[in-house]
Amino acid sequence: MDSSDDDGPRFCVLGPVGVAVGDQLHSIGGPGLRGLLAILLLEPNQVVPIERIVDVLWDHEPPVTARTIVQGYVSRTRKWLSTVDSTTSIETTGAGYQLVIDESRIDVSMARRLLAGARGREPEVRSEMLARAQALWRGPELSDIGDRVRAPELAELRLAVIEARIDADLELGRHDDVIGELAALVDTHPFREHLVGQLVLALYRSGRRAGALEIYQRFAQRAAGELGLDPGPGLRELHSRVLRDDARLLKPRAEPVVSPRLGVLNPAQLPAPPSGFAGRESELAWLDGVRGAGVAVLAGPAGIGKSALALLWGSQVAREFVHGQLYVSLRGFDPRHPPLDAADVLTRFLLSLGVAAVDIPSDVAERAALYRSLLADRKVLVLLDDARDSEQVRPLLPGAGRSLVLVTSRRRLDGLVADGARLRVVDTLAADAAVQLIEHAAGPPLNAAERAQRARLARLCGFLPLALRIAGARLAVSPQWTVGDLVAELSDERTRLGALDVEDANTSVRAALDVTVRRLDEPHAATLRALGAFPGLWVSPYAVAALCGTDVGRARARLRVLAGSFLVSELDRDVYGMHDLVRLFARELAGSGVESLRAVAGHYLYAADACRRHLRAVDDDITPAAAPCPDIPDREAALDWFDREWPNLIAVAAACADAGLHREVWQLARVAGDYRRVRSRRDDWEWLLDMGLTSARACGEVRGQVLLHLSRCVLLSRFGAEHETTADADAAVMLAADLGEPKLSAMAHNTRASAWYGQKRFAEALGGYQEALSLARVAGYRLGEANLHNNIAQVHRNLGEPREALRPQRTAVELYREVGDLGFMGLALANLAELEHELGLLTESAANAREAVALAEVNGLELTEAFAREVLARTLRDSGDIAGARTELVIAIERYRQAQSPAADAARAALASLPPSEDPSRA
Repeated sequence: MDSSDDDGPRFCVLGPVGVAVGDQLHSIGGPGLRGLLAILLLEPNQVVPIERIVDVLWDHEPPVTARTIVQGYVSRTRKWLSTVDSTTSIETTGAGYQLVIDESRIDVSMARRLLAGARGREPEVRSEMLARAQALWRGPELSDIGDRVRAPELAELRLAVIEARIDADLELGRHDDVIGELAALVDTHPFREHLVGQLVLALYRSGRRAGALEIYQRFAQRAAGELGLDPGPGLRELHSRVLRDDARLLKPRAEPVVSPRLGVLNPAQLPAPPSGFAGRESELAWLDGVRGAGVAVLAGPAGIGKSALALLWGSQVAREFVHGQLYVSLRGFDPRHPPLDAADVLTRFLLSLGVAAVDIPSDVAERAALYRSLLADRKVLVLLDDARDSEQVRPLLPGAGRSLVLVTSRRRLDGLVADGARLRVVDTLAADAAVQLIEHAAGPPLNAAERAQRARLARLCGFLPLALRIAGARLAVSPQWTVGDLVAELSDERTRLGALDVEDANTSVRAALDVTVRRLDEPHAATLRALGAFPGLWVSPYAVAALCGTDVGRARARLRVLAGSFLVSELDRDVYGMHDLVRLFARELAGSGVESLRAVAGHYLYAADACRRHLRAVDDDITPAAAPCPDIPDREAALDWFDREWPNLIAVAAACADAGLHREVWQLARVAGDYRRVRSRRDDWEWLLDMGLTSARACGEVRGQVLLHLSRCVLLSRFGAEHETTADADAAVMLAADLGEPKLSAMAHNTRASAWYGQKRFAEALGGYQEALSLARVAGYRLGEANLHNNIAQVHRNLGEPREALRPQRTAVELYREVGDLGFMGLALANLAELEHELGLLTESAANAREAVALAEVNGLELTEAFAREVLARTLRDSGDIAGARTELVIAIERYRQAQSPAADAARAALASLPPSEDPSRA
């Protein structure tokens, strides 16, 4: 039974977004929530990066809190899903979200499946199936989310369904029934030739010959006037037959007229289509739409199923190409044979078209001219499989006419596309289609557990059709192997490619990739090898420049060449990824890659250092060697870089630790840790610092050990664990003393005193701060002096000595202003405002609190902003401005909430304690 017939919930994007249960549509929240659901439904069972969700929902102009808002949307959508369909869920995967769903329950998938399933059926069955597909539209696609999500392919799918249904109705003689519908469609889509042709044919069959000719003339004049184009060959032929009053047009199921041509054959060279085909509904629909394009290209990586797709579609539409089908494998990436020369292919084609061998010209240009002449008035499908490049294909193009050339290649063939060819990049299969492909070879699963194992097997194959067929074949020919055995073998990255070999090595995934790589020139092959040493999930041209020892421009150009051969894919601007199996293959080519790893670590160290200097003043004297690095103009760009590259940075640090590059590890841990001071998250920050400290010990870097102990103290304090900092602080003091560096000792003593301060040991903390201040003065460490004056002031305040605190607090502000550390200056100003409020200096307190708020807003410091607003609220309250105090506390509470700080509770209590504002309307 087709899933569209069952009573389960159906997820909808073909109209308002939501879930339909029977005739009832259940919607979710506002446009933002529906927009998120639509994005995930349009890419089911695929990981959608959060960056793309943010870009789509806010049209590339997101608010600062966009990621937080998206996280809230996901949480609310999960709760809503649990009430409408317990089998569907949203998983957090890496840096994105994945909607885990049975795709047969999504209306667009149902429509595509019905469209694909109708092909080749009798017209009565086709018409009924396509009418069901058309009924899935409940209005304009994505109609209740504004312009947040754009999916023009849905409108194209609707037209493809309608055109195919009307084709079937015309074959059934229902021309009178469809005229009104076609007239409205042509008014809406005046340049869609297929619809125009259908209307012309329906009018002619209804005895309205003049009306049919008028529709054609109206289209021809409008196309010439507005587009500068003539009608296509198919529409011109139909017009000619109407003019001739060709009676055969009146027979709904008549075959098109074939003009016999002396000495010319109708070849039928297409090989049999593959068995066990699954998925590819959208690709087949695209192919249906490019029949009149002249040249169409299916491009994609090795093993993606381009040839199978082309042959399947060719077999389905072969009858439409009434003068025959030509086929050749151009052997562009054949491991055993050189690519075919166009001259040889022309000879084959001319012989197939009935030209005697003695009549084939010896000159290649004359051979091509004869080929074009033979096809000029004919409708032939020319399938050129496995093309090497555009130059190999160009001599085989038949020129203007009704024929279609369909080309498959492991390269994008940008040259043909520039000449007007239509391009479709073939991607990996959807999850359900991938499991179907395994099932075709291995038979149906024995139970639900095996079905789940096969789904995991499909993921390990990267949803690559070649890998899936090999996995299915292994299960079929080796019954003693269970799915679990094969999953275990593929789960180990060291054996995965070997597990996807079969007896015929030329059909293995490794062999397919090897042929592609052998077609690269050495700089690009070397770049792929270098990428094998990169441990991250995606890579930028800057990292590639470091890996390959070249400049960024050349690195970007090399990546684009690799993308053209589908060995990498451009995920976003200057962000390139690799299919898992390609990544494993590149890793085999790379070998150990220690020097490449050292180079890429240098890139991340230099870029992270450049970024952290926009976040806070740097005082650890780590100055990495220059390396390729993007322009980082401001704080926002720095945080964007860290947000995007953090998973890669973590992966690089871990790989360096495994490779024994310990100096790189501890420096990365220290430098990158400054990012987590701003965007705090304990788990990976603590892991990174612990790994850095281990590496600093491993390579005997005492200075690195001191800095990492200090960083650990910052982390523990940030998460309210000041009582745990003593051990790290004591270790830092002792190690720094052994080095004899006053500045480092000042930093260590400051940190230990802060540990005592957190434990409310104020007298010890004051002594420790004063000792650190003496060391900082000896070292000329001005930033350290500023920190220490701020800390000394806070001790005095906690000892109940606000007047003694005032002088060091003001000194701290001036020193921060002098060294240019605006982040800490904002905190020091808020501290000063708090002191001044306690001493009754309300005017000074309000001015300093407002400046602290402004600095915190500019630098994105939520906690500092919240604290400064809370102090400002106290000052405004005591000045009699209750409404102003209330406003500041409301914003402070929101900032505390965004920073996940428990201090929000105290701010809420302060808000609740405010007296009611005076009503100005009362006398």
